[in-house]
Order: sequence, then structure tokens, then C-alpha cells
Amino acid sequence: MKIAALLLPVALSVPAPEQGKRLPVHIGGRAVAEGKALRFGWPGTYFEGRFRGTDVTVAFDTKTDFYRVLVDGKVFQTLTKPERTELRVKGLKPGVHTVRLEKLTESQSGGGIFLGFFTSGTPMAAPALRNQIEFIGDSHSVGYGNTSPTRDCKSQQVHDTTDTSAAFGPVLAKRLGADYRVIAYSGYGVVRNYAGKFPGENLPYLYPRAIPGEAGAAAPDKGWRPGVIVINLGTNDFSTPVHAGEAWADEAALRADYRAKYIAFVRARQAAQPGARILLMGAENFYADVAAVAAATGATPVKVPALEMTGCNWHPSLKDHRVMADLLAATLRTPKR
Repeated sequence: MKIAALLLPVALSVPAPEQGKRLPVHIGGRAVAEGKALRFGWPGTYFEGRFRGTDVTVAFDTKTDFYRVLVDGKVFQTLTKPERTELRVKGLKPGVHTVRLEKLTESQSGGGIFLGFFTSGTPMAAPALRNQIEFIGDSHSVGYGNTSPTRDCKSQQVHDTTDTSAAFGPVLAKRLGADYRVIAYSGYGVVRNYAGKFPGENLPYLYPRAIPGEAGAAAPDKGWRPGVIVINLGTNDFSTPVHAGEAWADEAALRADYRAKYIAFVRARQAAQPGARILLMGAENFYADVAAVAAATGATPVKVPALEMTGCNWHPSLKDHRVMADLLAATLRTPKR
């Protein structure tokens, strides 16, 4: 199969090009429609299309993110230069093909704009999987610095070595043949963020948003009915000691608040998705709290073992993410009690 590519930066004032006929798009994640364009920001967001023909153009605009383009499930190109781009794939074997654009990096504010897939061939219905799974969490769910060869990372290195598609959530979802969403934000917890930063602005606070850096809530989506919801929150609540001026007098008060607010958050997810099985992940230092939340809500607790943590700034490595994916897969094979 012969494939060639052409990268064309385009001025931002120019509308999205119509490089042939526009493909219907399947969206993996949350996005906001603005005309024919889709704005997005949560990590792990992806777009898929299908067509019959020999060429496809992928058009998008980004200020900070890295992306990967796949054709027929195989990596075609990884794009690391933030700009408005038209990536032309041509010379494909005549027939039916799939195309996918996936966001690799975490955007702490803002995000990207997907402008569309285009072909000179015949657009077909977008691919969509029957099973759905949602992952809610912090930097571990994002895949923070998971491809880094060292633990010592500056902020740019964290950005450049984060690959959400290789985090435990997407790894598990692909094994299960499921569409997925990653609603996760590095440094955030259930009631307390890392080192007590941004008090009152935690993951449950951000969860309703269509784009994490914007206040607007996501529109209702009747098509999103995950059979499984995996939540991994607590690392940031407890990784640093409570200091003077915070809302909790001591660690015991923090843990009590964590349990109460986490129970409320889980129950809200159960009300929104009554058919979903909910798994709550927790490391040794806060697993007892997670188990208590699970007991109160009927969720399934999942104890995360000690990991090698050789990613950026002592975060999970690619191997660690596979370990967590294995653990979740084994848990899902066990009937809910």
C-alpha cells in the first residue's frame, strides 16, 4: 500500500477546506459544535470516519496539542507542531477505509478544533462501537508523562511525553472493543487538589464541563450510555499534608470530607447512568477510604498495587498503565457482588 502525505499550514481566517466530500464523524469524547467545526479539550478525545476511495484529508487546528492520525487502525503520522493543518493521505488501495484523529496531550485550558475529514471518494457512515466506557480521574488517567525515559521532567517535557491513548483507560477500552471518554485533569482530586491548590475547584467541579478550561456545561448526550465507569481519584487529595489555612483542621477531617463528597459524586454518576457498573480505583494510602465509598454506593473497589512510577515526576510508566489495565480487566471478569 502506497501512502503519501502533504502538510499545508493555512491562515486561521481561512474556512476549513473542502478537500472533496465531508465524511460523517464519530466523536469519542466531548465536543462543542460551532458550524461544521468541533471544539474540544478533554484528554483522549478522538474522531473517526469511514469512506470508500483512495484518499482522505484530515483538517484541524491546535495551539498546544499533539495528535496522531491512523488509517485502517495503523499509525500514519504523529503531529507535534501546533498549527492549522491539512494532512492529505493519498494512494490508498481502492476500497473501504477508516481514518482516526486522536489527541495525545493534556490541555490544561482551551484545546483544539476539528475541521473535518474529506475525500474525493464516497463518504460512508462513521464507525461506532456498541460498548462504551468512561474514565474519570487525575494525571494517572491522563497518562501524564507516561512515555518519558526519565522521572525528571520540566513542564514542556511532561507535555511532550504524555500519550493519553497509551494510558490504562484507552488501553483497556481497546481490548474490550469499546468507545471511551477520558474526563480527567492532572493535579485535581475529589475535594482537594495537589498541595491544596485552587481550593473549591476540584474534579467534580470540572466534570460537567464540555471543555475543561471553560465554564459551559456539556450538552445532554442520549447516545452516551457507558456500561462501565472507572473513577481513579484520591492521589491528589492525600499526596501532600494539609497545611494551615485549608478547609480541614487535619487529615482525619480531610478523609471524612473526601468520603462524603465522593459518595455524592458516585451517586450522581449512578443517577445519570443507572445501567453502568462503577469501579473505584485506589492506592494503598487511601484504599480504605475508597472501599468505604464503594460499600456505601454499591460500586466495586479496585486496589492498585505498588507501581514502578518511572514516568515524569514519579507517575505511572507505560508498563504501569498496562498493569492497571490488566487489573481492571480482571475485575470486570468478576461478577459484581
